[in-house]
Amino acid sequence: MKTFLETPRLQLGYFTEADANRLWELNRDPAVMRYINGGIPLDYDTIKNETIPHYLTYYKKYQHYGLWPAIEKFSGEFIGWFLFLPTVESTFAFKLNLAEPNEIEIGYRLKKSAWGKGYATEGAQAIVKKAFTEWGVERIVAWALAANTASRRVLEKTGLKFDRELSIPTHLIPQLPPEELTIFKYALNQQDFSLSSQ
Repeated sequence: MKTFLETPRLQLGYFTEADANRLWELNRDPAVMRYINGGIPLDYDTIKNETIPHYLTYYKKYQHYGLWPAIEKFSGEFIGWFLFLPTVESTFAFKLNLAEPNEIEIGYRLKKSAWGKGYATEGAQAIVKKAFTEWGVERIVAWALAANTASRRVLEKTGLKFDRELSIPTHLIPQLPPEELTIFKYALNQQDFSLSSQ
C-alpha cells in the first residue's frame, strides 16, 4: 500500500476499489456505528458503489486532505481510517450549516478490536502536527456527540479544545434518543498549536 503518513505503530495509506470488503466489515459493526447513525450497519453494495468511489475523488482533488486507511504495522491488519477534510466537504457540517472555508475537520473510525490502545490519538496527533507545521493549515475542528466520551478524550489528547455545544435535529439520527443528540465542537488554531509546542 502506498504510504501517506506513518506513526510509530500505524501506516496511513490510500483507499482503492479493492478495499470495499474491509470497509464493509468496519461499517457493519453496530458498536462502531453507534455514534455515527445509531448503530445501523452499512450495506456492502453502498460501500462498493458509492462510498469507495467518493473517497477516491478526494485523492484527485487534494494533496493533503482525504480519508486514509490505517494499517497496524506489527500485524499488517486494517484497523479503520482517519479523515482530514475541509468542512465544506462534510455532509454533516453542511446539513447543520457549520461548514467554514478556513476550517479543516479531523476524524477517525476504528474497529472495536483497536479501541482503547491509543491508535486514534496517535494517528490524530500525527495529522495535526503535519497540518500545522508542513501543510499550512490554520484551523482544525472536530465534532463528537457529548455521549461519546472516548472520542472526546481523543480530541482533547490531540490538543483540540471545546469550542461550543450544539443540538442535532432528531431527524438526522432518529435512532438515537433525544438526550444523546447533543454534540460538542472542538477546535485548535495554528497559533495555539505553535505556542503549546514551544
